[in-house]
Amino acid sequence: MEQAVLNDIFAGGYFKDLADQDVYQCALSFLIACFLSIISIPIIINLSNLLNLTAKPGFRSSHDTDTPTLGGIALFASTLIAFFLWPHSEEIIDSNLTNLSMVGLTILFFLGLKDDILALDSAKKLLVQIIASLTLVVMGGFKVDYLYGIFGWYFIPDFVSIPLTIFIFISLINAINLIDGIDGLAGGISLIAGLWFGVWFLLNQHFTFACLAFSLSGSLLGFLRFNFSNTSKIFMGDTGSLIVGFLLSFFTIEFLRLNVSYRNDPNAFFNAPIVVMVVLIVPIFDTLRVFIVRLLNGGSPFVADRNHMHHILIDNGLNHLGASVSLWSLTIINTTLFFTFHGNISNTESLWVYIGMFMLYMVVAYFLKKRANFVKARKGLTQSPAFSEEPQSLTRKILKNL
Repeated sequence: MEQAVLNDIFAGGYFKDLADQDVYQCALSFLIACFLSIISIPIIINLSNLLNLTAKPGFRSSHDTDTPTLGGIALFASTLIAFFLWPHSEEIIDSNLTNLSMVGLTILFFLGLKDDILALDSAKKLLVQIIASLTLVVMGGFKVDYLYGIFGWYFIPDFVSIPLTIFIFISLINAINLIDGIDGLAGGISLIAGLWFGVWFLLNQHFTFACLAFSLSGSLLGFLRFNFSNTSKIFMGDTGSLIVGFLLSFFTIEFLRLNVSYRNDPNAFFNAPIVVMVVLIVPIFDTLRVFIVRLLNGGSPFVADRNHMHHILIDNGLNHLGASVSLWSLTIINTTLFFTFHGNISNTESLWVYIGMFMLYMVVAYFLKKRANFVKARKGLTQSPAFSEEPQSLTRKILKNL
C-alpha cells in the first residue's frame, strides 16, 4: 500500500493533480519565484563585486558604499521560470498576449542590463521602450480603446487609443524607475500592485495573467529580503525597474480591457481607470510632482535631482524602511478608502477628486521640503566650527561683530 502511494507520488500523479488546480499553480508560482530570487541574488552579488559592477555613491544617492545593481537579473529569471512551469495553452487569448509580452520583456531586460553596466542615453532608452511596447500593440492588438465615460469619452478610435496605450506603457515604466531611489520603495509598491492584480485576475478566472502577476510578486518579495539587508544589499537597477514597470503596465492595460464588460458583468469595475490610478498612486503622484517642480524651476523634467518624495522623507529624518513603509501605507490606505467610499459617482467626478488629492499631495510635499531644508540648515549650523567653542567665547565674538 505504502509502496503504491510512493510510486504514485514519484510518477507524478499526486503533483499532477495538484498542478491541475489553477489556484495552486498561482500559489506555487509565487513561492517558487520567491525561493529562486532568494537563492540567486547572493550569486549575483558575488559576481557583481568580483567584476566591480556596482553603483557608486553620488549626490542623489542615499547610500554610502558601492552596491551591486543587477538585482533585475534575479527578478527576470525567477519570474519567468515560475511562470513557465505550468501550461497556459487553455486560455488562448491570454496565452498569446502573455507570450508577446515576453518579447517586450526580454527587450527591456537587455536594455536595462546594458544601461546598468554602461549607462545609455535617455533618448535611446525611450526609443527601445516604445519598440517593446509596440510588440504588444501592433502584433497583439493590445490597446486601450474605451475610456469609461471620462469627460464623456467612451469608445475611442485607433489614432487615439494606440498613442494612449504607448503613453501608459512609457509613463508607468519610467514612474517605477523614478521611485527606485531608496531601499524597498519600488519593490514594495510593485509587490502591492502585483498582488492586487494577481488576486483580481485569479478571482475572475484569468489564470494566465494571475500566474504571471503572482510570479512577479514572489520574485519581488525575495528581492526585498536583500534590498533591505545591511550586509548583502543589492539594487534592482534599471534592469529590474524596466521589466517590473513593463509588467505592471501590461497588467494595467489588460485590467482596463477586461472591465469594459462592466454593464453585463457584476465582477467588473465601471471605474476601472480610477482603480488602477489609486493602486499606483505613489509612482503616478511622485512622477507628476517631480516633473512639474522641475519645469517650474526652469529646468528639464528629465534631469535627475533629489526632489522625489522619498528623498524629502529621508531628509526629514526617516530611514529607508520608515520612508518606504510610509509610502506603502499611502497606497494601502488610499486603496482601502477608495473601495470603501467610492460609491457610484461618475468617473469624471472621481478623476476630479483624484486631482484634488494630487494638489493636497503637492502642498504636503512643499511643506515637508521646507522642513527638510530647515533641518539640513540647522544640522549644518550646529556642526560648524563656531559651535564647538565655549558658549562665553562665542557670545563675545558675536558682540564684537555687532
